[in-house]
Amino acid sequence: MRLVTWNVQWCRGVDGFVDPDRIVETARALGDFDVLCLQEVARNFPELPGSRGEDQFDLFARRLPGFTPVAGIAMDTLSPEGTRRRFGNLLLSRLPVVAAFAHTLPWPADPRVPSMQRVAVEAVLGAPSGPLRVVTTHLEYYSAIQRAAQVERLRELQAEAAGHADDADFAEKRGGPFERMPRPRSAILTADFNFHPGSAEYARLQAPIGAGVPAFRDAWRVRHGDAPHAPTLGVYDREQWPAPATTDFVFVTEDLAPRVLDVVVDTATQASDHQPVMLVLRD
Repeated sequence: MRLVTWNVQWCRGVDGFVDPDRIVETARALGDFDVLCLQEVARNFPELPGSRGEDQFDLFARRLPGFTPVAGIAMDTLSPEGTRRRFGNLLLSRLPVVAAFAHTLPWPADPRVPSMQRVAVEAVLGAPSGPLRVVTTHLEYYSAIQRAAQVERLRELQAEAAGHADDADFAEKRGGPFERMPRPRSAILTADFNFHPGSAEYARLQAPIGAGVPAFRDAWRVRHGDAPHAPTLGVYDREQWPAPATTDFVFVTEDLAPRVLDVVVDTATQASDHQPVMLVLRD
């Protein structure tokens, strides 16, 4: 199973051009992915540099026939023209999407800095080895207060899912909205987390959660040990970023760690200000 995660900066490359086709082509060149997790997908935001206000959620769905799109709308606002503007995350899966959820993340007031609502998209996939949860999100950049609260919520969601893994199957509820759906303990968590290796937030996300709840582990460390993380931000964009950094990670629950075959960062592409990351997981 191959999963690619990427903050696509509303499909804007270092050259200033917005090109969803280039995003898909670059991701495919990295690997024949089964799951694509995208952050900073936009609809009807013509003020964003290079954008014409295109509906990128729809464009990606059209460019990947055979994939099920699961949108996580973080911002849904009214434009001056009276139309809806949407911004957030998008998960596309070639594997069956057994169930999908959108979790609004905490957004405590922090008037000192700009900020926006964040969301985590969760999909339960019908993987060959059994149901598997994939969660993708994008944590706050400007506010450390909000980012810390969002890390705690991700930990709570993992504990919540572990609890639901043991839900009973009520036969009389089958076929309706109360029917038990799988929500396994095993999970992949991807994002532009806006924290760095060695930060308190990086450590907190991987701290033990509770009995019977598998904790998260950085898949890069699982595969590459103590080798420095490949940079995922600011490799080529020197207008926005003073130096390369690593803010994009793939975490796996500790029970999945033995199945991690590889973690690869495409350090060549300039299709975004971030670099895509691919996880290869044994089925």
